[in-house]
Order: sequence, then C-alpha cells, then structure tokens
Amino acid sequence: MNDLEKVESSDTTNACTVSNEAVNECVETTSPALDLAEVADAVEDEKDENKDLRRFHSLDKDGLIAEIKDILANDRMDAHKEVTALKQAFFNIKTRENLEQLNAFIDEGNDPAAFSSPVDEKENEFKALYSEFKEKRAAFILADEEKRKENLEKKNAILEQLKAITEDIDNVNVRFPEFQQLVQDFKAIKEIPPTAESEIWKQFQMVTEQFYDHLKMNKELRDLDFKKNLEAKKSLIDEAKKLEENPDPIAAFRSLQTIHEQWRNIGPVAKDLRDSIWEEFKAASAVINRRHQEYFEKRKEAELANEEAKTKICEEIEAIDLNAINSFNEWNSTTDKIIELQKKWREYGFAPRKSNTVLYTRFREACDKFFNAKTEYFQKTKDEFAANLEKKTKLCERAEALKETEDIRKATAEVVKLQAEWKKIGSVPRKYSDSIWERFQKACNYFFDERKKQENARREVENANLEKKRAIIEELKMLPKDGDRREVIGRVKELQAAWQEAGFVPFRLKDKIYAEYRAICDELYGAFDSKERKARMNNFQERVTNLKNEGQNLNRERDRLVRVLEAKRNEMKTIENNMGFFNVKSSAGNSMVKEMERKINRLKDEMKQVEEKIAILEAGE
Repeated sequence: MNDLEKVESSDTTNACTVSNEAVNECVETTSPALDLAEVADAVEDEKDENKDLRRFHSLDKDGLIAEIKDILANDRMDAHKEVTALKQAFFNIKTRENLEQLNAFIDEGNDPAAFSSPVDEKENEFKALYSEFKEKRAAFILADEEKRKENLEKKNAILEQLKAITEDIDNVNVRFPEFQQLVQDFKAIKEIPPTAESEIWKQFQMVTEQFYDHLKMNKELRDLDFKKNLEAKKSLIDEAKKLEENPDPIAAFRSLQTIHEQWRNIGPVAKDLRDSIWEEFKAASAVINRRHQEYFEKRKEAELANEEAKTKICEEIEAIDLNAINSFNEWNSTTDKIIELQKKWREYGFAPRKSNTVLYTRFREACDKFFNAKTEYFQKTKDEFAANLEKKTKLCERAEALKETEDIRKATAEVVKLQAEWKKIGSVPRKYSDSIWERFQKACNYFFDERKKQENARREVENANLEKKRAIIEELKMLPKDGDRREVIGRVKELQAAWQEAGFVPFRLKDKIYAEYRAICDELYGAFDSKERKARMNNFQERVTNLKNEGQNLNRERDRLVRVLEAKRNEMKTIENNMGFFNVKSSAGNSMVKEMERKINRLKDEMKQVEEKIAILEAGE
C-alpha cells in the first residue's frame, strides 16, 4: 500500500455520517508525510550505514564471524545491509593482514611475485557463512514475493466483496458495519507487488467513493464524527508542537512520523476547517523537518572538519623521521606523541563516507610503520641488554667477594670504584633491572654500614679527646703569667705532653681547638720570653758599660754579633726556600709549613734582638 492509499483509506474508514453531497469532503488527498517520505528514506539508509560502521568497525575476525552467525541463528534475512557491512569489515582486516604478511615476506629478502598468502580457516568459515546467508536471503525474497502475491489476491477478494455491498443500494446503510470491517481488513493487508499498488488503490478508491455516494446517513451523526476527528487532530497538533522542545532532532523527526501515521488514521473534519487544521499541522511539522534538515547539514560540515583534522593527524605521523630516533627516551617520547594523536583521532567523529575508510587505512598504516620500526629498534638492543646484565652480575660478584676483606676502608674504596664502573654500563632487561640493582646495592651497603659503624666509634673517641684538650686549654688559661718561670713553664710542658697524648679530635674542630691551644701557649711563652729578653738586654747594657770603663775595644763584640745576624738571615732564607717544596694540600705538608713559619718568626725575633745589641755597641763607641 503506498502513502496516498494509507491517507485516503483511513479518512474514508472514519467517515461514518456522510450524505451524497458531502462525499467529496470525506477524502483528504495529501499529508506532510508524503512531502517528507523521500527525506525519511534517505535518513534511515544513512542511519543504518552509520550504525554498521560504529558497530563493526572495532571488531576482530572472531567478532565479525559471531555477528553473522547470530544473524543466521535468528533467521534475520532482512539484515542484508548489516551483512554487507560485516563482509566489508572482515575483508578490510584480511587485506591489512595480507599486506603485513607480504611486507614481512619482502623484508626477508623474497621476491614479491613469489608471495602466496597462507590458508585462513576463519576466512573460509566467514565465506561459507556469507554464502549460506545469500542462499537463505534468496529463499527469503522468493517467499516474500509469494506472500505479496497472496496479499494481492486477498485484496482483490475484499474488493469484490466491497463492490457487492456498494451495488446493493437498498441495504447499504444496514451493511455499513460490514463495509467498515472489510475496509479495515483491506488496510491490514500490507505488502503487495509494487507494480499492482497503483491499480489496486484506484479500484479501492473508486468503490469507496461509490459506497459513500450511496450511503444515506443522517447529518447529525456525520457532524459528530467530524467533531471527534477535529479533537483528535488538534491533539496531534499539540503533540507535534511539543516536539520542538525535544533537543534530539532525530528522535523528534521519528516521533513526528508516528504522529503523521496517526493523523492518516483519523477521518476528515468539516470542510470549512479542513484547510486551516491542515495548515496548522503542516506548520508544526515544518519546524521539526527544518531542524532535522539543519542537523544533517551541520553533521555534513562536521564530517568535512573531521576529514581535515584526521588528514592533518596522518600527515603529522607520516612526517616523523624514524631514522632520526636513536634512543629509548626518544622512542618513548615519540610513542607518547603517537598515542596522543591516536586519542585525538578517536575524539573526532566520522569523515564523509567516501573518504572515511581511506583515511582510516592511511592512519593505520602510518601507525603500524612507526610501531614496527620501534619493535625493530628494541629487538636490536636485546643482545646489548643481555651483555650489560652479564657485566653487572660480575660486578655484584666482585662486590660480594670483598666481604672477605678485613680492611673495611680499603674494601669501601674498591666498592666506590665498582659503583663508578656500574654507572658506565648501560641498561639491562626490565624484568632484571630491579633485582640486579638490589643485589648490587645490598653488597655495597654492607661496606658503607661497616664503615659507618667504625666512624661512629672513632667519633666517640675523638669527642672524648676534644673534652680532654678543652680541659688542658682551661688549665693553661689559669696559669699566672707573672709567676716563677721554672714552675709555670714546667707545668706548661707537662700540659703540652698531655695534649700530644690526647689524640685526634673531630676534623671540623681540629684547627679551631689547636689555634686556641697555640694562642694560649704562645701567650705564656711570650710573657716570660719578653721578661727574659728585657733582662738580657739590661745585662748586655751593663756588660758594654763595664767593657767601656775598662777601656776595652767593643769592635770585636760587634763583629761577632754581625756574624750571628748574618747566619740567622741565611737560615731564614733556607727555610723560606724549603717551604716551596711542601704540598700544603696534605695534612702532613700543612703541619710542616706551620712549623717552619714558627721558626721564621722565632728567627725574626732573635735577629731583632741582635740588631738591638749591635745598636747598643755602636752607641757606646
């Protein structure tokens, strides 16, 4: 039955109260559904194809086989579009596998012409299932054609009954319910051969019009029927207007088709209201249809934008220079970039149908090329990783063998060397990385822990020595600087001997505590030396005076002092020259330099005293 048949038959069915002059008012020959039929068909086709793509695009061969088995098991012979999509998806996978096998065959140095793809049992299974579907589909179509012929025969039989009732003019009113039932039976029979649809509809229209021409019913009943139809159509108009609030234009459009189907099943309204009610319904339908059309126009724009974006992603992946990637970090960072591009690819929707599959194939090949190159690079490093593992294992064994060494300090120094060697060795297989490192670290930590224990013990001794030396300094500070020299200096020497016996102190405090000790010692010696020097100078002055009074020559004493002064100057030069040969960076060299500096200061002091004596002699002359 075509769309026009559905509209007019539904109208005539409900025209219960029609007079001869109102026959023409009972037939409504157009509807919004007729205007939109072609658009709806196109939408459904496109919807089905997109559905197939979304449904089967990510399935593997087993999944595709399972889908076609399910179709056969449920005898869904009307699913020919889905089966076609399954076939396309399956052989896309098969084509990609054949290409990968051919590339591998060529990479092994073989002639491409000699390549022959291996037998694929899954392919044979899929082909057998597909052939089974085609056979069943052919039988289904034949059965459908037979069913349509049977329906045509049934409709013709009903038409003959309707004609008989129409020709029985005297009993047309009595037989009205029978006529209505036959009309419903006629409408209930759906599919007939397309070539017969137009003719069968013309015969149905003609006999229906003849029946209503003969029908004699009171006008009051007809007006009541018109009123009921008007209320029903207004209700449908309200429903159509509410669809404007539906945010989904596809769902709204489908709901509108249901409303149109209901509109067709409602009979006519009064002639003076027919045009206005139809225009109102048509206007409400136009809003939904316009939204539906705009949706597909926008989707087309989005698909073009997706095509452009996906093309750029393909170009970006293809532009990666695989020969320039020479380290794991570069491979991993580039892999992250590829994964991000794959995520971005999935974020975009479908491209236009004509380019969608081509783009995906291009994208897949670019990604496969990268990951194949990455696999090859990592495979080449397998032997290197194994060699590194062997080297690190030997280092572990050497470190573990050092546990037998009694000299922990020497063993620790050797461990430090092993650690330096470890750093020069490259990576090992990931599954051994943690275990080999833990083994080596455990072996090394043994020596560092032992050394730490020794250091703690030594630190305790040095702290005790520090307290002893601080006590010595405090006692030195308590000694009187104006007491008896013999007693004070004797005690100083005893405390200095105790200082030497006290041993090492913490390194960070060594210079500070020694400087404090040296300063108090120098202060004590300096105080008594100054007193003695003054006394010696007074004695020398008295001696010069006595020699002068006795009339003796002072030149001999002066010459002796000049020779002493010159000898001390030469000794100081020798010490200064020797200082240049010591390594002040070592602790021993630094100690010797300080000792020489003290000798130089002592010589300077002695030279000054000699010069003062010479000055006294020269003044006495």
